[in-house]
Amino acid sequence: MANEAYPCPCDIGHRIEYGGLGHEVQVEHIKAYLTKSPVDAGKAVVVIQDIFGWQLPNTRYMADMIAGNGYTTIVPDFFVGQEPWHPSGDWSTFPEWLKTRNARKIDKEFDAVLKYLKQQCHTKRIGVVGFCWGGTAVHHLMLKHPELRAGVSVYGIIKDAEDVYGLKNPTLFIFAENDAVIPLEQVSLLTQKLKEHCKVEYQIKTFSGQTHGFVHRKREDCSPEDKPYIDEARRNLLEWLNKYV
Repeated sequence: MANEAYPCPCDIGHRIEYGGLGHEVQVEHIKAYLTKSPVDAGKAVVVIQDIFGWQLPNTRYMADMIAGNGYTTIVPDFFVGQEPWHPSGDWSTFPEWLKTRNARKIDKEFDAVLKYLKQQCHTKRIGVVGFCWGGTAVHHLMLKHPELRAGVSVYGIIKDAEDVYGLKNPTLFIFAENDAVIPLEQVSLLTQKLKEHCKVEYQIKTFSGQTHGFVHRKREDCSPEDKPYIDEARRNLLEWLNKYV
């Protein structure tokens, strides 16, 4: 799920085998996966899961990649112990499953994570990155938390509403041209509305020929044609964080 107005399921794609460089911690009432940066620069990035949950190896791989570039990263369980969506689940039950996992109702958990990063990791500058369901959450957080330095929403979008274009932080949106979940018409509408209403820096990038999940759920070697786009999107993500966080 990456779009409240069009809550279609997303394909898990290539689930990579990956053990992780970090470890699990308890953050008040939720669990999280934490990876410390090799260089402590007082910067952190909250990485927000897709519908397949905080333990998905692909998401942890992305968190570790970001950590290797100078950020403490944390992947909290924003489902708060509820089961993630299972790839073999009955998609007809997906809308009901989603009702108890609202990407715009994570503020309590997010505040706990911010407190943990500041007190336990001595973080001073914080950004946020999210994929699919987590991309929607990033869009939400960019409207609510001016203290955040930047956000990257990867194939996630909030449905058209009057209060979703006044971003408070520099935000990068990454989309796929052939995304069955987010039609290009919705990307065009977002582009138009942000141009009219947004007062901060933002960028919208749509990657030619790509499908939903391409940044974090495809193997790097899955296709010679796809690899340059995957590499570019990941590079853009890191460049945005480096510029603003």
